[in-house]
Amino acid sequence: MDRETLGQRIRALRIRQGVSQAQLAFPELSDSYISLIESDKRVPAPSVVDLLAAKLNCSATYLVSGVSEDVVDELRVTLDYAEIALSNGAAAEARARFAEVLASADAVALPEMLHQARWGHALALEAAGELEEAIAELTALTEQASAEADLDHWAKVHVALSRCLRERGDISAGVEAAETALRHLVATGADSTDAAVDLGAALLSAFIERGDLVRARQLAAQLVERAERIGSPRARMVAYWEAAYVAEIRGEYDDGVALAERALMLAGDGEDPRNLNRLRVIYAGLLLRAKPDQAARARELLARVRGEISASSSGEIDVAWCLTELARAETALGRPAEAVALAEEALDLLGDAPRRATAGALTVLGEASVRLGRHDRAVEVLTRAATCLEEMESSREAAQAWFDLAEVLAGTGTSDGPRMAAYRRALTCVGV
Repeated sequence: MDRETLGQRIRALRIRQGVSQAQLAFPELSDSYISLIESDKRVPAPSVVDLLAAKLNCSATYLVSGVSEDVVDELRVTLDYAEIALSNGAAAEARARFAEVLASADAVALPEMLHQARWGHALALEAAGELEEAIAELTALTEQASAEADLDHWAKVHVALSRCLRERGDISAGVEAAETALRHLVATGADSTDAAVDLGAALLSAFIERGDLVRARQLAAQLVERAERIGSPRARMVAYWEAAYVAEIRGEYDDGVALAERALMLAGDGEDPRNLNRLRVIYAGLLLRAKPDQAARARELLARVRGEISASSSGEIDVAWCLTELARAETALGRPAEAVALAEEALDLLGDAPRRATAGALTVLGEASVRLGRHDRAVEVLTRAATCLEEMESSREAAQAWFDLAEVLAGTGTSDGPRMAAYRRALTCVGV
């Protein structure tokens, strides 16, 4: 059934209250203008809608949408509850409440509320690990969002889409999503904005995961230069964070620690807890690699982050990364049994899908298993890690995983065949 138009609602309310067009118009408007509005030949400005709503004793929301204030309030309460649930880490509850708003026939007439519900629903799906559904929702949102209307939100939607594609293991698609959006900003002259830095950071993450370290290093330098030119603390924080990530991947751990510390100093109170916790996990990981004597400090930081993640909107993948780095810290501190338990907890969260986080947890589990003398288990999980990384196009990391496996096989007294096969797979991954 078609809803009434704005003009029809104004006319119905006016007649119901026994008011003529001239009376409704006086003194600010003309009766002919009211006639044009009621016949849907003119669309009144928001200020005129507010004026007419006050004269007709109703809300401007009702005039525009036809939805009563009581229904709007009820939907708003549900939406607010969903967002609180998401921020508190209750992804399933948040998803259900966002879906409730989306299923409401009245929400169709409230475009801003509907968009907010779809955005929240996509984030809840991601947090719950439902990546296919999240990607479908985010793809639809990218088609509706406008960089001209709301640049920051437009960038957030594209960043989230790129992130979910990468988390699913489709790294090339993640690169394309971020790269296409960034090209649009450059073409429209909006490249010197926080939004451009956010998109650049998403693209940089995709380059790293694909093993494209040359482009990653070039882009990291460009991001830092752009962020320092923009000058905003948030842009600089994001740029230093991503540059620290590149330094870690390149083995430049001391530089990475320094960059991560600069990023943490710039992270304000209003920063998204999910992003802040990710940065802390990266920082702790860099400490483990750059300063092994500070493994206890890294473990303490990761344990604190683990507690905060449990009470936030962080998804399963963020939790798994924290558990994996915590397992790495336990291994460094000579507690491989505790490391095995943490890595297995991370794998239970991630399921069977090939993901970079899965490969990371398997690699740490393999190292801890070697420390415990469980060589067969180490060979099994390292083989899974290398295979997983190959499936995800992460050639550099896959090569390292095959090399690590070959080294483990060399220490187990295994025949030369499997060990040489692992070395060959490592060389193949780097194009040799």
